[in-house]
Amino acid sequence: MSSWHTQPVNEVLKSLNSSEKGISNDDAGDRLKQYGYNELQERGGKSPLRMLWEQFTQTMVLILIVAAIISAFLGKNIETIAILAIVVLFGVLGFVQEYRAEKAMAALKRMVVPTIRARRNGQVQELSARDLVPGDVVLLEAGNVVPADMRVLESANLRVQEAALTGESEAVEKETGAFSEDNLPLGDRKNMLYMGTNVAYGRGAAVVVGTGMKTELGKIADLLQEVESKQTPLQQQLDQLGKLLAILGFVAAALMMVIGLLIGEPLDEMFLTAVSLAVAVVPEGLPAVVTITLAIGAQRMLKRHALMRKLPAVETLGSVTIICSDKTGTLTENRMTVTAIGLPDEEIDFTANADQQGRIAVPEKAAVALIIGMLCNDSVLKASDGEELQVIGDPTEGALLLAASRAGLQKEALEKQLPRVHEEPFDSTRKRMTTVHQIAGDGSQLPALRHFSRSGYIACTKGAVDSLLKISDQVWLDGRTEQMTPEWHDRLLQVNNQFAQNGMRVLGIAYRELQEPHNNGRSLEEKLTFVGMMGIIDPPRAAVKSAVATCRTAGIRPIMITGDHPLTAAAIAKELHITDNAEAVTGEMLNDMSEAELEEVVSRVSIYARVSPEDKLRIVEKLQHKGEVVAMTGDGVNDSPALKTADIGVAMGITGTDVAKEASDMVLLDDNFATIVAAVEEGRVIYDNLIRFIKFSLGGNLGKVLVMLCAPLIGIPIALSPLQLLWLNLLTDGLMGLGLGTEPAEADTMERPPRHPEQSVLTKSDLVYVSWTGLLIAAVTLGIGAYYFDRANPEDTSWQTMIFATIGFMQIGNAIGLRAYGHSPFSYKSNPLFVMMATLTFLLQLVAIYTPFLETFFGLEPLSLQDLAISLAAGLLMFLVVFAESRLNRKTNEKAVAARA
Repeated sequence: MSSWHTQPVNEVLKSLNSSEKGISNDDAGDRLKQYGYNELQERGGKSPLRMLWEQFTQTMVLILIVAAIISAFLGKNIETIAILAIVVLFGVLGFVQEYRAEKAMAALKRMVVPTIRARRNGQVQELSARDLVPGDVVLLEAGNVVPADMRVLESANLRVQEAALTGESEAVEKETGAFSEDNLPLGDRKNMLYMGTNVAYGRGAAVVVGTGMKTELGKIADLLQEVESKQTPLQQQLDQLGKLLAILGFVAAALMMVIGLLIGEPLDEMFLTAVSLAVAVVPEGLPAVVTITLAIGAQRMLKRHALMRKLPAVETLGSVTIICSDKTGTLTENRMTVTAIGLPDEEIDFTANADQQGRIAVPEKAAVALIIGMLCNDSVLKASDGEELQVIGDPTEGALLLAASRAGLQKEALEKQLPRVHEEPFDSTRKRMTTVHQIAGDGSQLPALRHFSRSGYIACTKGAVDSLLKISDQVWLDGRTEQMTPEWHDRLLQVNNQFAQNGMRVLGIAYRELQEPHNNGRSLEEKLTFVGMMGIIDPPRAAVKSAVATCRTAGIRPIMITGDHPLTAAAIAKELHITDNAEAVTGEMLNDMSEAELEEVVSRVSIYARVSPEDKLRIVEKLQHKGEVVAMTGDGVNDSPALKTADIGVAMGITGTDVAKEASDMVLLDDNFATIVAAVEEGRVIYDNLIRFIKFSLGGNLGKVLVMLCAPLIGIPIALSPLQLLWLNLLTDGLMGLGLGTEPAEADTMERPPRHPEQSVLTKSDLVYVSWTGLLIAAVTLGIGAYYFDRANPEDTSWQTMIFATIGFMQIGNAIGLRAYGHSPFSYKSNPLFVMMATLTFLLQLVAIYTPFLETFFGLEPLSLQDLAISLAAGLLMFLVVFAESRLNRKTNEKAVAARA
């Protein structure tokens, strides 16, 4: 039914066989079977057939296919079969890896499903948006993404940003009444909510009328064509490297062809050899290793509670120089607890005098503050499986509810006597929230309520203490009020500062008596009576202090950006050793700064308090202007501009709004600062492994090319046949490369400064490494080949077998020497896959040499134990030289770092 907007609320609920209390869990299960999960069908991904086709249309593979066809015409059946077998093997391996990576990324995307609050069985429950069905009643608030198409049942200043569907940039205010016109445009159906739009303001409740592909967004998704994924910066650099290598490969092939013809080799033999040499130059395993490394890295990050939403973020993580973090829930546990109540004439320790059940007796004047905190509150307490109450909603509001509950107050009973009739929701500009309640009871059930029986309504306000004091003209003193004097104002600010210096978050409580719920159109938030303040503590997370220390060692500067009081922020920053500079800058101070002054401040200050989302954006932009690579955390809808602007936007997975998650590159599933640091480490590991593989592959390939080109110069005709070259490439670039691409973190991964994002894939030192390893492989191999080559006995091909074995074993030694620093080169536990691949490569090399069928196939001869020992010694030499060089480089770098420090 598409005309839900024309029906009154009661008819809509009747049509859906639902009510304002929602549906039952049993009914929801039946409807889930009928309608399916609330999710859009995935479109835009590659089909398996397309993945398979792309494996066989790559440049190097096409060259091999052409070579196989020509070999068939020349009657070289063995070469034809071998080349086609290698083509199929490469294609299947590439397909399997890409298919797995695609499935892994799809699984990761499915995890970014918002959690919503819905009424089922007459109670508020937290559900995955995926489990919503028609008839569910959903509760919404600012920051939520609308999870389905819904008809509005309740609206408290509910405004929704619908630009995604209508193109209108201004948020639409929602209402509950029915409209008479059936064919209204979507933007004019103000009693409807549509999947994928964003709640910009207020709160409300709505009943689900359409899910999944039956929504308006689903109709659009049904028309979408496949979307091509963009290459990441690293992929672009690797693509350029591949093209350069392809050109070098063709040059080497042409030289090989010319040299071979000049020494009298047959044209057909030289053609296949030249093609094989061209293929040997290019590391065919590189795309597969990149895919596997990124996929494994993303999975490792997921195990450490970091969900990567955008692949380029994996690369950028390794370059992060600054992490701008919120305090609450990220640096701290987000387990808010009221520990003190500050009244104008008394301070109450809320942790003292509690009985065994955790209940506490409070004086009546403190009960008034607790009542206001419980009424001016959108969170809900729910009994968990155990006896402990669970907070559904904002943690700070939950702390107020838990404190009032410990004092014997119950929200449901309180709201019956003081039902909410109006509200002014919290926003970051006002920094406060107000609710209006009708005084329905006489106060007999709760003595503290008798103070509010003189008028018909009461407005309850909570917010920042300094903000409330500006609009308060009276103070509450145990049943009576006094004029707010400068002395009272200063005393209350002093208590506020004292709480903040003790690391508490301070929330002011005030009220105002009204004759009318809307105050005749005048502001509710003026002429308030200040009751007191709640001191709420949120202890730092246990793992954060060590994570902050790791950051500073890794050359990453942690910055705290919070909406809390500057003294609270400074107290937490001091405890966590975030900075040696205790200076805290507030949003108000930032507003008074010029752009030049702000640029100077961001270079030295690491604590920002009482800031707005706009301030966060300015800070991030100034840091980037100074050349910093910034990771920025956020959880609110207004944080999305800063999250999008930052090099790495990090959203909170637990407390974060859906809008913040959509704007982010990474989602913290545990809202923990330590997880960001772990993700940065994984980003560095991924990049290290890619560089490790490229160095290994290019060094080995250079060695093979030099052997092929230089062998005729010392009297050896063709050093390796096409089949032997292809076999070596398959083993080294394929199996050994795969093992190197999955190495663990090096011992000094988080002790090195961040990599510059514009740094080329291969640095000068990397190119030097590729050069000397290629030359060493070529020199040792040619030396052994020259020693075994017998011009008097051309039928003896043991020299070629020695060249084949030496190159293979030297590449194994090269890989073992290149393993991650800080682990034993022969360690199995640090990377079982590498040890398996190295062992498999070694055994396959022996199989090719000693198996009668493969000997003939590859044109090899079995080696004596003495000859095998010589080729193995060459591999050992390669390992020792590479291992010694890497350790020497590490010591040199460590001395340079120590000198800079």
